[in-house]
Amino acid sequence: MFAVIRTGGKQYKVSKDDVFKVEKLDAKAGDKIELDEVLFVDGKIGAPLVKGAKVMAEVLEQARADKIVIFKKKRRQNYRRKKGHRQHQTVLKVTDIKAA
Repeated sequence: MFAVIRTGGKQYKVSKDDVFKVEKLDAKAGDKIELDEVLFVDGKIGAPLVKGAKVMAEVLEQARADKIVIFKKKRRQNYRRKKGHRQHQTVLKVTDIKAA
């Protein structure tokens, strides 16, 4: 069984024991969290959410994504700017999927 959840403005297809990265959540490593924005589970399509459906997950770690380099340049103007960015992420492991 799999579910489609929404968190951090993105959608993820998850099943039991999946490990995946989401936008940073306010939780510490080892915490158990409930993701209740379930869009699809066990053949039931939500409108927009499936009532009573939840995905239980465990926070494995708070991490950061790979660096993205932002480089701006204007030709013949001696204008160059280089900046880097690393997005904060939360690594989750799905422990259980509860349909309504």
